[in-house]
Amino acid sequence: MITLSLLELAFIRTHLTDDVRSLLLRTHPPELDIRKVAAQITARQKAREKLPVWYASDALLFPPALSVEQASSEQTAQYKASLVSGKRLLDLTGGMGVDTWAFAQRVGQVIYIERNEDLAQLAAHNLPLLGARNVSVQTGDGLAILDTIDDPVDWIYLDPHRRNEQGGKVVRLEDCEPDITQPDRLATLLKKAKQILLKASPLLDIDLAVRQLTGAVESVHIVAVQGEVKEILFSLGNQKIERDNIQLSAVNLINNGIISLSFRWNEERTADSIFGNPRTYVYEPNAAVLKAGAFRLVAARFGLTKLAPNSHLYTSDDIQWDFPGRIFTLKQVIKPDAKTLKIAIPDLKANLTVRNFPQSVAELRKKLSLREGGDVYILATTLLNGDKRLLITKKVDQIHS
Repeated sequence: MITLSLLELAFIRTHLTDDVRSLLLRTHPPELDIRKVAAQITARQKAREKLPVWYASDALLFPPALSVEQASSEQTAQYKASLVSGKRLLDLTGGMGVDTWAFAQRVGQVIYIERNEDLAQLAAHNLPLLGARNVSVQTGDGLAILDTIDDPVDWIYLDPHRRNEQGGKVVRLEDCEPDITQPDRLATLLKKAKQILLKASPLLDIDLAVRQLTGAVESVHIVAVQGEVKEILFSLGNQKIERDNIQLSAVNLINNGIISLSFRWNEERTADSIFGNPRTYVYEPNAAVLKAGAFRLVAARFGLTKLAPNSHLYTSDDIQWDFPGRIFTLKQVIKPDAKTLKIAIPDLKANLTVRNFPQSVAELRKKLSLREGGDVYILATTLLNGDKRLLITKKVDQIHS
């Protein structure tokens, strides 16, 4: 395992915000292993925003920067931990230990398992320093160690490896290791635990995954951080739940809280949509809501009119402050040509979003000679009658945005 001398610890503290490449080019005392401390500085710099509690602890030892990049953020780890409870949880894919650390704050005992011995040793060093003294660390294959456990645990947490033999990223559950879509494997896991929390790629086809997991899915959580979907979580159990009754939660973790929209699949399927042209306010759902597929339900729940079946933009005359996404005040609706836009926005500077429009953001910017920035927001979309239009808007300041 990595060890750091007092000199090396002091050097890291002093140079924590320095450019690492410049540090490597300088001359240093011979007793200082500059490559080792540079790796620690690089990893800590990666953790600064993502893992602020870990970053703030001088005594921690960090794995290579790639492991920090692949680890959960503290925000997503704490959200996962809010879904579990009980006496014992088994983390079969421990990694850097961020999720384990969060689970340890919610569960009586956590067993961390990791096949990479270096990562396991770092976790054994770091977790007690972070207050997670109810964690036991084991090195080895999670599924093999699971076979040695007699009494069922309350939860198993599983984050399957999502890279193929060539190192490329994979998305589908059946391409991950372990492949939990194998019925025998899933049945074995559910004999060892009352419930399973499964982490998957943000690009996963949710509907396909639910079908593959053969009735074991109890709920699905689409987790975004600051508007970007980071992971999809499946809560699995032994009670068979019909697809229509599965609860989906579209969650956006922001600096000052959580914006969440929860619904059951049949609510989206049976929701009625009213269609119409843009009015005083225009609404754009956040990425988690869009990934969850709550296209009709979000209109029905917030009393909004949908612009068109495939546009996923909404409108109203009265503002709905709790809407899970961005709200805009409509200023103009114009044709998508440069001459008309020049009259509406003389400096040709605006933020641009495309929703159900034949051109990409890059293509449309080029066509309109539009510069990025400013406080004007253009939503390019297709209206109910098929017209392609630019909605010229200003963003409404929301308390939770």
